[in-house]
Amino acid sequence: MKTRPQQGDPIPDIAMETPDGGTVRPSDYAGRKLVLFFYPKDNTPGCTTEAKDFSALKEEFEKAGVALLGVSKDSPKKHQNFIAKHDLTVDLATDAAEGGLSDALGVWGEKKMYGKTFMGMVRTTYLVAPDGKILRVWDKVKVKGHAAEVLEAALAS
Repeated sequence: MKTRPQQGDPIPDIAMETPDGGTVRPSDYAGRKLVLFFYPKDNTPGCTTEAKDFSALKEEFEKAGVALLGVSKDSPKKHQNFIAKHDLTVDLATDAAEGGLSDALGVWGEKKMYGKTFMGMVRTTYLVAPDGKILRVWDKVKVKGHAAEVLEAALAS
């Protein structure tokens, strides 16, 4: 098993689909910091809270020169509905079914719930420097207070 990229490593530059059918990749944010937050599924309680929390702080992130991008394997259409239903202001992207950014980062993996094992997105956040190197990694994120903690770290780095 390959080791997951860590602080100081470059973020893999893999394209993802945007809700409007375009593409986005980490290098599109070169020259400013980027928060990449990976979450399991649109319209689930934790994921909705996380996306709404980042949306609520988007202006603060922008003032600090930090871009936000939420990533899951949900379809662009599901992302459109998620954005509309919750008035989200953060950008979202759809990662590839296989071989995508979440695979390269090792955040798509085996999970366990209610005694069952399945493949899913492990809630993880990356703070990426303007040069594309990873500044900080939050593994197995707990949603409550997370967006504010990431903002604080982005301001301090």
